Amino acid sequence: MCQLLNSVDGTLSLLNKLTFYAFPTKTSEFLHPNFSPYFGNKTAERWRFRGVRLSLQGGLEASYHVKSSNKFKANCCDEGEIEPFPHVQTLRKFPKEELVEKVVMVRIDSSILLREEEMDKSSQSVSSAVFTIKYLHEAGAKIILVSDWRKKTNSQLLDAETVADMLSSVIQHRVVTIKCDYSATLLKMEVLKEADIFLLQNLSEYKEEVANNSKFAELLSSGVDIFVNDSFSQSHKILASTVGVARFCSACIAGFHFEESLCQLQKVARTNKRPYVAIIGGGNLYDKAAALHFLVSRCDGLVFVGMMSFQIMHALGLSVPSYLVEPGAYKAALDIIQIARDRNIPILYPMDFWCMNEHLPEKMNIFPSHHILDGWLPVDLGPRSLDELNSSLVKCKKILWIGPVKFKFSSQCSDGTSKLTQALNELRKRNCDITVVGNMACKAMVMESKSVLVNDMIENASVLWEFFKGRRLPGVMALDRAYPFEIDWKSAYSNPTQPLVVDIGSGSGLFLLGMARRRKDLNFLGLEINTKLVRRCMDSVHQYGIQNGYFIVTNVTTTFRSIVSSYPGELVLVSIQCPNPDFNNPEHRWRMLKSSLIKAVVDLLALDGKVFLQSDIKAVALRMKELFLKNGKGKLNLWNDQYHATMNLNEWLEENPFGVMSDWEQHVISRGDPMYRLMLSKSSGIE
Repeated sequence: MCQLLNSVDGTLSLLNKLTFYAFPTKTSEFLHPNFSPYFGNKTAERWRFRGVRLSLQGGLEASYHVKSSNKFKANCCDEGEIEPFPHVQTLRKFPKEELVEKVVMVRIDSSILLREEEMDKSSQSVSSAVFTIKYLHEAGAKIILVSDWRKKTNSQLLDAETVADMLSSVIQHRVVTIKCDYSATLLKMEVLKEADIFLLQNLSEYKEEVANNSKFAELLSSGVDIFVNDSFSQSHKILASTVGVARFCSACIAGFHFEESLCQLQKVARTNKRPYVAIIGGGNLYDKAAALHFLVSRCDGLVFVGMMSFQIMHALGLSVPSYLVEPGAYKAALDIIQIARDRNIPILYPMDFWCMNEHLPEKMNIFPSHHILDGWLPVDLGPRSLDELNSSLVKCKKILWIGPVKFKFSSQCSDGTSKLTQALNELRKRNCDITVVGNMACKAMVMESKSVLVNDMIENASVLWEFFKGRRLPGVMALDRAYPFEIDWKSAYSNPTQPLVVDIGSGSGLFLLGMARRRKDLNFLGLEINTKLVRRCMDSVHQYGIQNGYFIVTNVTTTFRSIVSSYPGELVLVSIQCPNPDFNNPEHRWRMLKSSLIKAVVDLLALDGKVFLQSDIKAVALRMKELFLKNGKGKLNLWNDQYHATMNLNEWLEENPFGVMSDWEQHVISRGDPMYRLMLSKSSGIE
C-alpha cells in the first residue's frame, strides 16, 4: 500500500523494496511487513509496542507525549469501562403507560425517511426511524413530527403537504400538516384533535432554528409533553429543535434510531478486537487532526485512501504536487506520524494512482504516488495500492472505514471504492468486525452487499469526527439521563411493593433514617450526589438492620424519572429540604430545581401524593413553591386543609409535619432561626 521510511536524526530515507510504513521501537531497527504484529505473522509475538495508558475519570482518558505536539486528551469508551456519553433516557426503556394521551414531539431525520432510492427505504436506519413513530402511535400518543428537508435529499420535496404525503406512505399512517408560527400557538391543541400524527413546516425556513432561539424553541414545544430526538445526524449541532426544546418539555428521550446510532458510535471506540485498523478517506486533515490523534492512539494501524494521504506523504518528505497540499496540514501530519512512531504502529498510504490528463480528460495513466507528473490529476487508487491494501487487511479482526475513496478530480463512484467494498465484504464473511462511516461509503457498501447489518454503518461522518475530537455532542447532552444500572428493588427492600418516599438531596440521611425507623409501612429512598455521604448512609442501613431504607449516588436532577419509574410500588411523598449545591452562595440554593425534575416528580407522584419543601431562606422556599406550581401542570395544590390551624398568615407550616428533622434543620432551629415549610398535594380533582 505504501513504502517503509526510516527516520534517523530527522532524515528520511526511502527503502523502495519494502511495501508499507511502520515505526520500529528503536530508530535503528526496521520492521519488515512479514513481522508486523498487526498485519499478520507468528513472529510478531516477539515485538513489543508502546500502548496507551488509560485512566477512569468521568470517561477514559488517552494520553501520550510526542515531540511535536502538546499532550493530547480524548474521551473514549471500552467494554466494561465508563463511557464518554451520559446514559440517556431512551424510548425503549421509557414507561409505555406514560405515553398514553401525551403530546410527543419527534425530531425526525428527513435524510432517512424521505429518500428517493428504493433500496435505501428498506434499510435498518429507515426501519428503526419508522418504528419510533409507530411505537408512539400504538402507545396512544399524539405525535408532532419536526424536521428540515431540502430538494437535494429528494427532488420531490416541494412543500409540507408533499412531505406529509410521503411520510404517510412510509409509516402507513395519515400525517397532517400544521403551521409553525407565533399566531398559531394557541390553535395547536385544537388542531391536534383532527388526527394522531402531524408534521410541522420545514424548519430550514426558519433562521431561529440554527440560532437555537429560545422563543422559537418554546413555540415549537408549546403544548408538548415529551420530546423524542430521533435525528442522530444532527446531534453535533446546537439547534432549537434538538437542544432548545429540551428546556420546555417534561421528558427528553432518545428514539430507537437515535439509540441505535449512539450504540454504533460507542462500538467504534472499543478496542475489544485486535488488530483494529482505521481506513481513512476524504480530506481536511488539519480540521480533523484531533480526531486522527484519537485514532492513532487507539488503533493498530491507519490506512489513508483519500486526499489526506497526500498530506502524510508531504510530511514524510515525499514529492507531492503543490495543488494537492493542504495549507496548514504539515505540522498536524507530523504529529500523527510521531504518535504512530512512538506506538510503533504502521501508517499506510497509496503506492500508485490512476491519473487523468488535465488537458485530455479521457486519457488515463498510472503513476507512483511520489512521482505524479505535471498535468496529471489523481482520480483513483492504483492497482498496486489496492493489492497491498487487500493483503494488509487480511488478518484484521476489526476495521473502521471512514470517509470516501475520493480525490479532488474523481467521480463519486470509483473502482477503488468498489474494490475496497468487495474486500471488506470478504473479511466480514470471516467474522471481521467492520464499521462503515459516511454517506458515500455506506452507499457503496449497500450497493455491493445486501447483508449490511444495523451495527455496520453510521451515515453521518461529521458526528463521528466530532466524537473523535473529544467534543460533547449537544444533541446527546440535551437528553434526560438514565440511571446507568438496573436497581434490584427486591434486594433494596424487604417489601418492594410498599409506598415509596423519596428525599431529594438526602445529605447525611438523618431525616430519612429517622423516618424509616418510625414508618415500617413505607419504603424510603435517598438520592444524593455526594458519594461519601451515601456510603455512610448505607453503612448505617446495614449497621442498624434497616430493611425499608436505601440510598443511591446520582445527579437526581437528571435521573429521577429513570430511577423512580422502575420502582414497583407507588410514589407517595417527595421531599426537598434546604437545597444548596453551593454553601458559599445561598443564592444558588434553588437552582437544582430544574423544570424537568419537577415535571418528573409530578408525573410519577401518585394521586393525593405529597411534595414537602422547606428551606431556612425564605426566598428559596418561595422560589421552590413558585417553580412547583408553575411546572406542576395544574395538578398541584397547596395542602393546607389539615394544617390550616397551625399555619401562619404567610401560609408556612410552623412545625415539621413528620416529627423528624434533617441535620441542617436541627442546626437552623438550634440557632433560633425560622424554617419556611410548605406541603403540596397532587389532587385527584385536578387535570
